[in-house]
Amino acid sequence: MAPNSSDANGVLFESDAATPDLALPNTPVMKADNYPKKFVWRNIIAFAYLHIAAIYGGYLFLFSAKWQTDIFAYILYVMSGLGITAGAHRLWAHKSYKAKWPLRLILVIFNTLAFQDSAIDWARDHRMHHKYSETDADPHNATRGFFFSHIGWLLVRKHPELKKKGKGLDLSDLYADPILRFQKKYYMILMPIACFVLPTVIPVYVWGETWLNAYFVAAMFRYAFILNVTWLVNSAAHKWGDKPYDKSIQPSENISVAIFALGEGFHNYHHTFPWDYKTAELGNNRINFTTTFINFFARFGWAYDLKTVSDEIVQSRVKRTGDGTHPLWGWGDKDHSKEEMDAAIRINPKDE
Repeated sequence: MAPNSSDANGVLFESDAATPDLALPNTPVMKADNYPKKFVWRNIIAFAYLHIAAIYGGYLFLFSAKWQTDIFAYILYVMSGLGITAGAHRLWAHKSYKAKWPLRLILVIFNTLAFQDSAIDWARDHRMHHKYSETDADPHNATRGFFFSHIGWLLVRKHPELKKKGKGLDLSDLYADPILRFQKKYYMILMPIACFVLPTVIPVYVWGETWLNAYFVAAMFRYAFILNVTWLVNSAAHKWGDKPYDKSIQPSENISVAIFALGEGFHNYHHTFPWDYKTAELGNNRINFTTTFINFFARFGWAYDLKTVSDEIVQSRVKRTGDGTHPLWGWGDKDHSKEEMDAAIRINPKDE
């Protein structure tokens, strides 16, 4: 359902927009109250162990593990990343495209490997993040600081506002998918096997890696790495970068994050047009591996109904709400210098 204009602080689906250039009628606000943090010590201990193990795993990755193990860890990183970016994020959280069951099955396997909650739970939190962005109903409200939006939100109890407003969130489309229901029902069985057991066992029995290297490199280091890359979208991409599409929001264009997060760092564009399956303008596809992945499956029909935004809408929004950092639109743009135009090579020109 579309958000109430006095309630929502960001668009979630294209049906939520209220202006011709697809924005909310009200200017977004950024706020956080002084609700006392209640620490979840189980999570604090678990994440502390994970990062200590990952540091050791990184050392083994560089100086001890076999090259096959290093490559295997990288492949698992890409697979688990796609389970989040192409699966939980672009497909299930935003419905920016549709996928036939074989692709949905691949993505739910990748998503289970990533161990960032079931796809239903991940999409639920992300929808709250967009609908109530930078408020107390946002799970990782960036106005509470870099550490909170990166990992701190997982170390404390959820804010009451998140629970209160989350009750009205429509998740019926997610629960209608039998593949997602199966994953959620058996998640605590499937996740340890996919994320920790198989990544440890395969290197040992297939190419003779040591148990130590297999566990700390392919499981712990790889898992912690993709976790932190995902979190950087919530933290770094909400703090550093340009805002060519909407200067009134915190999400920014962060190329460094985009490279590591398989194309998810074009965050000012994404929060401006969250239903675009590319999460970026077409010109940014060179480092947008997730878009390449979706386009590949679209060629033979497994991905279809891909939603995007017209150049006219993007240009209109940039002119109205952007911070002025958007590059040239093309030939003859008002910022296109006469010297550059005169120096350009024109093949088979025709004077008009």
